[in-house]
Amino acid sequence: MTEIEKTLENHQVRPTAMRILIYKYLAEKEIAVALTDIESAFAKAERTTLYRTIKTFEENGIVHYIEDGTGITKYALCEPGCNCELEQDLHLHFHCHNCDETVCLTEHKIPHINLPDGYVAEDANLVLKGICEKCSGR
Repeated sequence: MTEIEKTLENHQVRPTAMRILIYKYLAEKEIAVALTDIESAFAKAERTTLYRTIKTFEENGIVHYIEDGTGITKYALCEPGCNCELEQDLHLHFHCHNCDETVCLTEHKIPHINLPDGYVAEDANLVLKGICEKCSGR
């Protein structure tokens, strides 16, 4: 059994051939990808299969979604041990308006924010925007 198959099974996801291929595709990317990127990479696959796979991955904590302000939801693999919990697993994202790529900055965690009484946070998404290291030449 491969590491990808073990990872999928550890998240209670049956490792089908398509799921393994999509996981591998996401693992090879250093950026968050849109569903259209996945569709382009797997042009011969059914769109519904790709969509269902990403939704299954999201529901089982394999990927998280990012709303980077472009109007297109992007997806990236969760880091090992992530449960996508609001209190401990949130990290920064960076969207480059030059190359239009969005990356997870997993080493930079979002600090806990104390909300006023009566407020209950259900999700948080912090996206910094600017020019990435690739485009800035550093």
